[in-house]
Amino acid sequence: MRFSDWHPSLVDLIARSEEPLIARPLYALPVGHRWERRPSLTLIGDAAHLMSPFAGEGANLAMLDGAELAQAIIAHGDDIEAALASYEAAMLPRSEDAAAQSAAGLDMCFNDQAPRPLVDFFQSMRSGVEA
Repeated sequence: MRFSDWHPSLVDLIARSEEPLIARPLYALPVGHRWERRPSLTLIGDAAHLMSPFAGEGANLAMLDGAELAQAIIAHGDDIEAALASYEAAMLPRSEDAAAQSAAGLDMCFNDQAPRPLVDFFQSMRSGVEA
């Protein structure tokens, strides 16, 4: 029987749902995505580092992008090119780390062994909490 190894409360949740499943695609840029500098132009948020939500960092990165871009513009005064270059030099490696975590989280949830890798991940987090 399908879902026979699932907890009864989860099977019940599925059985009682009234709406059909709506599959939604997930989009992501490749981990390590870069672009060549273009005069007077940069990207922030999802435009710069679109990733799946499996690291929970997208909105945080977008807000940090805006704040760091503003700080770079203030720090470099009238030299907008220096400000943009400075912002991108910090943003690109930072977002690459988050994109790698997101890709790993996506893979952890959607593979032939799922949900075992996700369960193992959360169990490994518990091991340090128990007293």
